[in-house]
Amino acid sequence: MTTIKTIAVIGAGVMGQGVAYQFAKYGYPVLLTDNSEAALEHARKEIRNIERLDRMLHKSASTVNVLDKITFTADLQSVSAADYIIENITENISLKENLYRQLNGILADHAILAVNTSAVSVTRLASFLQHPQQVNGIHFMNPVHLKPTVEVIRGYHTTEATISITQELLQSVKMTGVVVNDYPGFVSNRVLMLTVNEAVFTLQDGVATVPDIDKIFRECFGHKMGPLETADLIGLDTILYTLDVLFASYNDPKFRPAPLLKKMVDAGLHGRKSKEGFYKY
Repeated sequence: MTTIKTIAVIGAGVMGQGVAYQFAKYGYPVLLTDNSEAALEHARKEIRNIERLDRMLHKSASTVNVLDKITFTADLQSVSAADYIIENITENISLKENLYRQLNGILADHAILAVNTSAVSVTRLASFLQHPQQVNGIHFMNPVHLKPTVEVIRGYHTTEATISITQELLQSVKMTGVVVNDYPGFVSNRVLMLTVNEAVFTLQDGVATVPDIDKIFRECFGHKMGPLETADLIGLDTILYTLDVLFASYNDPKFRPAPLLKKMVDAGLHGRKSKEGFYKY
């Protein structure tokens, strides 16, 4: 049985909402913190929606009143009370590094921290903390409660004890971790971002339409979603951030973002969360 009693989730965006819901659903007290009160209020509404839909679609869903288990707070200091912290802020290295410098004086000595990232180096972020051996990564997929398998990332200093506790914690909320090593993009996004980006290039070059590009992947390869639908779900801004990280990390031109992707992000077409991306919602 896991010894973790309290979870803190930093960042109340789409991923933070999903992570907070998943742990609260299984009875963990969760501290959900964000520096924006508006984001926290929005998160409260979205988590209520996730819970309602989950109960409608899955009769075996938890009977726990999820919002009763979550404390919404803009006070970053509150994470000092947590045994396990999951950081979910934007995939922007400078923002993350600034946060980790702040966390260095806040985290409890025994606490384990998981970086919820799709590309940023776990080892690099751990270097800002007093106990880098207690830092690992968890790459959750969206929507969290419907994607039970995650990547668990072992940083350079991460101990087996940290990995073990993380795996035990995930199992307690009916999730499975696949342990991978800390290279930018890990497995999933190192491959997926290339696919999404090349799909954008094919659209940009006029090879096929948005629906037809996705149809080929769904009906020829049996994928549940096509690459452009997937991009809208993840967020085009997140896709662009991730490609920028991969490009900077590997210095390999294959990760260069498609100009159309940059243009759409500049236009505010971020996918589902902005109600328009490659599709309208």
